[in-house]
Amino acid sequence: MKPTLLILAAGIGSRYGGIKQLDQFGPNGETIIDYSLYDAIRSGFGKVVFIVRQEIKDSAEAIFAPKLTGKIDFDFAIQGIQSYVPEDLGKVERTKPWGTGHATLCAWDQTDTPFAVINADDFYGRDAFETMAQFLQNDKDDTQHAMIGYELKRTLSENGTVSRGVCIEREDHNLESVVERTKIFEEEGVIYFEEDGVKTELAPETPVSMNFWGFKPTMFPLTKEFFETYARENINTPKAEFYIPTVMTKIIEGNLGNCRVFRSSSDWFGVTYPEDKPNVQASLAALHESGEYPDKLWQ
Repeated sequence: MKPTLLILAAGIGSRYGGIKQLDQFGPNGETIIDYSLYDAIRSGFGKVVFIVRQEIKDSAEAIFAPKLTGKIDFDFAIQGIQSYVPEDLGKVERTKPWGTGHATLCAWDQTDTPFAVINADDFYGRDAFETMAQFLQNDKDDTQHAMIGYELKRTLSENGTVSRGVCIEREDHNLESVVERTKIFEEEGVIYFEEDGVKTELAPETPVSMNFWGFKPTMFPLTKEFFETYARENINTPKAEFYIPTVMTKIIEGNLGNCRVFRSSSDWFGVTYPEDKPNVQASLAALHESGEYPDKLWQ
């Protein structure tokens, strides 16, 4: 059974100043998602689920449905503020989505195979998709999950701070811990994360999660349980976010499963700030010129 690809595309893009998941970066107006879709199809994925907010669903469908029809199955899942919130908590007063862990949960109904999860605004490269597709197709342990780990120094932005899942890997190549750090930056050649006004240095080779995860379907009921608890504890905190690393940490600490780390030495690129766009455009143009991608992705 071919794995499913979930694409996290419900973010607001507050630092970018717009809907970056639908913005055009390739030489023919391609979105970054287009490259992930192209790589997923040629790596053996059998279905794509776009996780979006209701207000951008029609736009996303208009862009991607014509490209994918006849090439791969696809569907859309809605990440709503009330989705999976316990009914007794009533109406939630917040505008910001609940985060990546919650977004993944919102695609449960559309997903019945082992699956990968990626960001809409990150370019991962063909190798990452091939590695994850092989893992999801061949590993039969329902409690064994996976992630693609990138070197921290290859994932920074010149234009401001970034959020990364900072990882510690065990000797057996499984994840020991992952902590979401929301303010990482380089200063005078040294990389730091800052929390509560305190700066802590990070090694340049530190493996980090760029939200390229591989899960077995057993992840969904666990995520639902964890999110319901999280929602109860944070119902009055409108900016609180339930991240995938939170889910993975609970799985590991509860001895409910493991997460294999597949290291990548590739240079990541993506868009956090509008100033990132020219660099992404140049990187994608170079990949077309080198022959990694055809002149036009969709014929």
